[in-house]
Amino acid sequence: MERNFPDTLSALRREKNISQRQAASELGISQALLSHYENGAREPGLNFVCRACDYYGVTADYILCRTNDPGGETVGAAKAFIDQIRTVLDRAESVLDQFNGEE
Repeated sequence: MERNFPDTLSALRREKNISQRQAASELGISQALLSHYENGAREPGLNFVCRACDYYGVTADYILCRTNDPGGETVGAAKAFIDQIRTVLDRAESVLDQFNGEE
């Protein structure tokens, strides 16, 4: 099944385990308007889409169903970089342990 904006918006809220009322309040809109966005009765403007992305911590491409990666390539690249740093640190720690053992 292909994702769509209303289902994605609703799923993000449910994943955060919050009510429509709370999400609407924190997003600066009425609960009724959020309900309309989540059931597809109305389409939001760009301003709301940007706020929703920030609020849920996802990219616009994800919330607009252009990708299935909520964090986008930037997050994936950052995680790969962190993994590389951990590998280097592990190697450095191993070398230090060998050096300390030789004394």
